[in-house]
Amino acid sequence: MRLNEARVIYLTAGAAGMYCGSCLHDNAVTRGLMARGVDIQLLPLYTPIRTDEEDVSVDRVFFGGINVFLQQKIPLFRHLPGFLDRWLDNPTLISKLSARAVKVDAKELGSLALSMARGESGYQRKEVMRLMKWLREEGKPDLVILSNLLIGGIVPSIKRELGIPVVVNLQGDDVFLNELIAPYKEQVMSEMKRIASEADGFLVFNQPYAKAIGEMLEIPAEKFVLTTLGIDTEALQGMADACDEFRDQSDGAGPLTVASFARLCPEKGLDLLVDAFIELKKMAGMESVCLKMGGWLMEKDRDFLEAQQEKLQQAGLADDYDLVISPDSEGKKAFFPGIDVFSVPAVAVEPKGLSVLEAMTCGIPVVEPEGGGFSEVIRESGGGSLFPPGDSSALAKGLVVFLESQDERQAAGAAGRAFVLERRNLQAMTDSTAEGLQGFL
Repeated sequence: MRLNEARVIYLTAGAAGMYCGSCLHDNAVTRGLMARGVDIQLLPLYTPIRTDEEDVSVDRVFFGGINVFLQQKIPLFRHLPGFLDRWLDNPTLISKLSARAVKVDAKELGSLALSMARGESGYQRKEVMRLMKWLREEGKPDLVILSNLLIGGIVPSIKRELGIPVVVNLQGDDVFLNELIAPYKEQVMSEMKRIASEADGFLVFNQPYAKAIGEMLEIPAEKFVLTTLGIDTEALQGMADACDEFRDQSDGAGPLTVASFARLCPEKGLDLLVDAFIELKKMAGMESVCLKMGGWLMEKDRDFLEAQQEKLQQAGLADDYDLVISPDSEGKKAFFPGIDVFSVPAVAVEPKGLSVLEAMTCGIPVVEPEGGGFSEVIRESGGGSLFPPGDSSALAKGLVVFLESQDERQAAGAAGRAFVLERRNLQAMTDSTAEGLQGFL
């Protein structure tokens, strides 16, 4: 069967109202496949998704976050009649409640993660059955894609009920799994390995991440399919133009700026960047450099962020940094103009890193960890430089190269932009994903 003759259901996990890299990717690649004529539906689980661009997901939520939580905590809710479940799963209600407080802490969600991984045997059995009924009677897919393995408790049911291929797009499952505590961590890991053995294959964006997650979940190398990570460069054209205009108008005047835009958390290496910035400010000629930090903040990471602010305060740099917390789409677009060099020095192997591609699209050079998800991109594009992972001094030296030389900034920025526009655009990602999916049909 050809992909354009198949019906595809893409199950994506909403992120309680925050901008989530997985949601952004899943929505973008679904739009791209739709444009190719693929019969595909993007179906949210837990909560509606939130994206920068047109949301093409179905206006319906399965495994509604409110219902899932109540069924976990209160046995009565595991037996509610359908009309009450539908009320609790209303996308508008879920969005309103999730917008008030977002606290997703893996250390507190071990029992829920275990129950979800057990699928039909977990407390959310009713939700599994409802989804299976919809897939059989309405969805009728020839292929199902999951946005991560953490929602994979449904894989055995899909395989048994529908007998079709199930493909999982691994996009950061390891971070959540590593945060779990005993005894849940061992139990959930065991379930994840079991589920992984039943999935037909896994899509990943880079070889380092395939190796890392493969070792963690005991996935054979032959079950991985590398696909291209890309972004909608046309949608970002306005932001790129604003960056160019800022550079033209500033003409080298004013302080230079180092920036990072990612989830404000330890995994993304924000503390490493803060340490590098403090060291950077002590170097000759770098006294006026500023730091700009932005991204989504989860409540569990608030203490971590405040600790980084305290470090900057103690170093006498309270007036030398800017912090943008959980901006909306327009706030994000306003963040990038004025940045001279960009870095997300993730300490874990980066599965995606969309903001790095966004920075490159804007003509901003990037400095990233060696061996991570962007090593290949930087080597092939010349859009930045690499440093030994975890080494804040090496990161500071890497940043200085671009801060000291406008020619270096312009050359790397231009090279990175050209690379993304040609090889990491939405079309390239769509083509690569379509080719990968075709192998399972």
